[in-house]
Amino acid sequence: MIPLADALEHVLVRVPAQPTVEVPLAEAHGCVAADDVVSRETIPAWDNTALDGYAVHAADVGVPGAVLDVVTTIAAGSAGEDPVGTGQAARIMTGAPMPPGADTVVMVERTEALDDGRRVRVDAAVAEGTGVRRVGDDVRAGDVVVAAGTGLRAGHLGLLASVGAVSVRVRRPVRVGVLSTGDELVEGGAPLRRGQIRDSNRLALLALGRSSGFEMVDLGLVPDDEEAIEAAIRAGCADADALLTSGGVSMGDFDHVKVVLGRIAEMRWMQIAIKPAKPFAFGLLDGVPVFGLPGNPVSSLVSFELLARPALRRAAGHVDIHRRRVRAVSEEGLRRRPDGKTHFVRVALSQDDRLGFRVRSAGGQGSHQMTALAAADGLAVLPDGDGVAAGADVEVILLDS
Repeated sequence: MIPLADALEHVLVRVPAQPTVEVPLAEAHGCVAADDVVSRETIPAWDNTALDGYAVHAADVGVPGAVLDVVTTIAAGSAGEDPVGTGQAARIMTGAPMPPGADTVVMVERTEALDDGRRVRVDAAVAEGTGVRRVGDDVRAGDVVVAAGTGLRAGHLGLLASVGAVSVRVRRPVRVGVLSTGDELVEGGAPLRRGQIRDSNRLALLALGRSSGFEMVDLGLVPDDEEAIEAAIRAGCADADALLTSGGVSMGDFDHVKVVLGRIAEMRWMQIAIKPAKPFAFGLLDGVPVFGLPGNPVSSLVSFELLARPALRRAAGHVDIHRRRVRAVSEEGLRRRPDGKTHFVRVALSQDDRLGFRVRSAGGQGSHQMTALAAADGLAVLPDGDGVAAGADVEVILLDS
């Protein structure tokens, strides 16, 4: 058996980065910035008001009750170039530029209009600079507004639009094909014959990939026929940036995927010191990464989480390629036997205001038991040994982070 870290490093250095493309901002959500984006503009470009009210000299409103002449009205979008002198005020709307001479804005709720709006009384003392957004207090020209490796969310796109960007260079999203193999697998809800099981891996892997930001391609279910498997694998690699197969990579006599990939691709077959997901295969077919995941449902998904997902996220340009890990208190004993492996136990997570994260087993831990995985919020990491006692700390990989 080989350590998980060694297996992951073997994969990471062999999965190529995606090429870069320039896309309009409207199409960039969920993509990963390929380069630092540097602002050519300063935001705000001029002092402006943060609220509706009156632009004034602070010296005129140092005490409540000051009465000022209203000399102009400045709406958002106007130039606001008429000056405000001593004893004067300008009616001003949120976002409008500060007029020359004014240094403070009094919110309208603290004023009373007089003489049909020609004058205004200020009913509170207001400090200099109140209500004013200064030039560049958000962005300065030359600032990096989005760093390379950033997954672009709505806020990033709004920021880029605010500094005048109309497009952004990103890593092309990773297109991942998913293939299931096995004569025992069937689809749909028809009654099962003895020896048959329904294919759950493909649907779950497709969903996991989509939630991780990948473009997923369903390549269907292929029987245990070497010619059919080879055709499906070649077609998948021609249409995708990476391929996930499920099943047929262990030591069985009918592991046809292993035979086919061994013949047509540069593969490495691994027994990794983890439970579940001990068997794993990785290689390249015409330069396309192929991940051979185990067939047991839980093993397949854990293998994806620990090995395929980080590599594909790195290919997509992400800097943070791993799920978030936290320390948690185990509400019960999470016991295991020493066997030379790291165990990943499906756990349900809660949060206590005083003690922080707390975990308990999500149910049965067999590699075929999907109920616990469906109920799990994370994977508790149990190094080789006897496990952890109730009340002890344990490291947990968060599955939705």
